[in-house]
Amino acid sequence: MSNIENVEYGLEKIFKDAKDFLPLLGTDYIEFYVGNAKQAAHFYKSAFGFQSYAYKGLETDNREYASYVLKQDKIKIVLTTPLNSKSQINDHIVKHGDGVKIIAIWVDDATKAWKETTSRGAKSFMSPTIEKDEHGEVIRSGIYTYGETVHLFVERKNYKGTFLPGYQKWESEYNPEPTGLKFIDHMVGNVGWNEMNKWVKFYEDVMGFVNFLSFDDKQINTEYSALMSKVMSNGNGRIKFPINEPAEGKKKSQIEEYLDFYEGAGVQHIAVATDDIITTVSKLRSRGIEFLSTPPDEYYKAVPLRLETHNHKLKEDIDTLKGLGIMIDADEEGYLLQIFTKPVEDRPTLFFEIIQRVGARGFGAGNFKALFESIEREQEKRGTL
Repeated sequence: MSNIENVEYGLEKIFKDAKDFLPLLGTDYIEFYVGNAKQAAHFYKSAFGFQSYAYKGLETDNREYASYVLKQDKIKIVLTTPLNSKSQINDHIVKHGDGVKIIAIWVDDATKAWKETTSRGAKSFMSPTIEKDEHGEVIRSGIYTYGETVHLFVERKNYKGTFLPGYQKWESEYNPEPTGLKFIDHMVGNVGWNEMNKWVKFYEDVMGFVNFLSFDDKQINTEYSALMSKVMSNGNGRIKFPINEPAEGKKKSQIEEYLDFYEGAGVQHIAVATDDIITTVSKLRSRGIEFLSTPPDEYYKAVPLRLETHNHKLKEDIDTLKGLGIMIDADEEGYLLQIFTKPVEDRPTLFFEIIQRVGARGFGAGNFKALFESIEREQEKRGTL
């Protein structure tokens, strides 16, 4: 499907088309491989408002790596760093820089999930493994996806501990106030030239997902660059993975820039939901998070008409949204508010999206041009456009 106006945003189509052999309950955690987990944890606590949750390292008799687990509402992130130069984790960091290695998915049966996906062609990352301690047991299994990214299936119905066996509760006197981040809305992967449809088919065939929204280079383009994207979702809509690939343009697209600096396919951005984007973004800005530049006045002047087209009225003050650089888009079911950070590392790779949905199920198609022009302004500063 290529016509945005004809896209069915409701979940009825997803339920109808998605296969039910792999029931997924939600995102369990996201694990980053980073060069210095202790310092990265301080950043995510101070800037994003995450709280100390669990720890694994030398003090827990793990000699290979240290992992800090942070939590905010339903979001859990794990920051892992190797403790020696021979670690495969270190190899990942040398090639890609800090980035997402594992997207862990909460399931009721990790053994069945592994069998279902590997029997359909997925490459195994971890066969079903039982991990135990005095709090019970967790079963985890995993498969490779695009690039070196991994999906872990986590079955924790028989576990009462803090996070996973082998971790201890992380007690810390420093826990800044949360910023209002609630849960993972979606995660976007960038893949190489002509690889999008290959990975769309992977999610359809291997994981039973459905492609419920598509954009081509005629819809996602500016004067200089373009890309193509397809949104994949599981049957209950709790897991959504848009997949991007570059498209031909006059200059280098943001996807090409990512692939160059990440040195391959990987997670481009993580969209986190909030119930009050004005408060969340205000707190993030006050803590040093940098966002892309604010769209021009013409963009905000056009917003009321775009909302009226779908018979919606904006509840928030548009001048406040403009002052914070928050963008607005609408579909037949409602509207959404969104804003994107600049890359959170020196390599222009991973960034975050803050999103508030007021009924809308889309992904901000009406904001694409303004968004990508903002990204191109940053690319020009970096000399990579």
